[in-house]
Order: sequence, then structure tokens, then C-alpha cells
Amino acid sequence: DYKQLRAVSDFDARHQVNANWIWQLPFGQGRALGKNAHGVAEALLGGWQLSGLFRITSGFPVNISNGYEWPTNWQLGGQATSLGKLPVMRTTKLGDGTVNMFADAETALSAFMFTLPGGSGIRNPVRGDGTIGLDMGLAKRWKMPWGEGHSMQFRWEVFNVPNWNRFDVQSNIPEIDISSAFGNYANLLTSPRIMQFALRYEF
Repeated sequence: DYKQLRAVSDFDARHQVNANWIWQLPFGQGRALGKNAHGVAEALLGGWQLSGLFRITSGFPVNISNGYEWPTNWQLGGQATSLGKLPVMRTTKLGDGTVNMFADAETALSAFMFTLPGGSGIRNPVRGDGTIGLDMGLAKRWKMPWGEGHSMQFRWEVFNVPNWNRFDVQSNIPEIDISSAFGNYANLLTSPRIMQFALRYEF
């Protein structure tokens, strides 16, 4: 019965929001503030630009695995079977420093059983973290006085500005035969905050 494994895909993101923007800051010649600036004042205040990228998605799905139990055959380990109400999903830091995908891992474990011979269990029944990111850049351009086509640009770019953490549900698929690590995350979806600087001369 192929319909037994019908479920959302492993990379399904039910909801996502993407935004990007570029803002010419209102300072310097011809701008709202300092519109008559020139010389040193213009060099310091004018030509600044702020840009950004933002993305957030809802949580990604994950299987609850039988682990080293094979209800069907040795090629398909299969998923566990739900006993009713699915557990509460909430990223939780445990006392030993590990991070778990469930609000209560022990209660979550008791919500599943080993799938009986011939069954296939339930596929992708729960969702962990989705991804989130905010990248921003600050740039300034100086026009060189010796040539109309000559300019210099400074850029400061920051990836994951708030240093958000989101965890990858596929990094350690929960196995009901390993209760000690059930639901523990192993890897991040996000990367730590990174900054880079650039100075570019154009002619």
C-alpha cells in the first residue's frame, strides 16, 4: 500500500517569508540632511547605503525512526508508529548542554511505539526548527576628483546579524531504540555571525 508513506517531503517549508531592501541614507549633497554639504563634510556624510536580506521559514519535518528494528525487511528500517497525540515540539536546552527538539523528550518518546511486522509507521509526523536569517551591508562610495568614471567603494557586510541559532532536524533523526539521545540535535541550520570588509576602486 504505497499510500502508507504519503506525507510532506523532507525539505517541505510550509511557510516562508523573504525580504530584501536597499536604502540610500538621507545624508549628503542633494539629500534631506546636509544637502549643501561639500568637501570633507560630503566625504564623511554622503553616499552611504544600507542593504539587507531577511528570510524565515516554518519548521522542517522529520521522521521518528524504529532504529535497529526492521518491521518490514532488512532494507527498510521503517518509521515508528504514533500512539495518538503527537508530542510538543520546542527547542529545549538540557542540563548537560545538549539541545533537544522536544519540550519533554521522555514524554515524546512515550508517544511512539515500534512498528509491528508488515507496517510502515508514520512518515514525517513532527516538525523541528525552520531557518531564519538576517544579513545586512553598509556601503559608501567616494567619487574621485581626477576622473568622472573613477570612484572608491567601502563595504561592511554582516551575515546572520543577530547571531540566531536554528537546529537541523535531519542532523540526528530520533530513534525510539536510543532513549538517551532521543530528539537531541547534532548540527545547526544557521551559521554563526560572520563579518567581511571590502574596499573597491572602480575606473
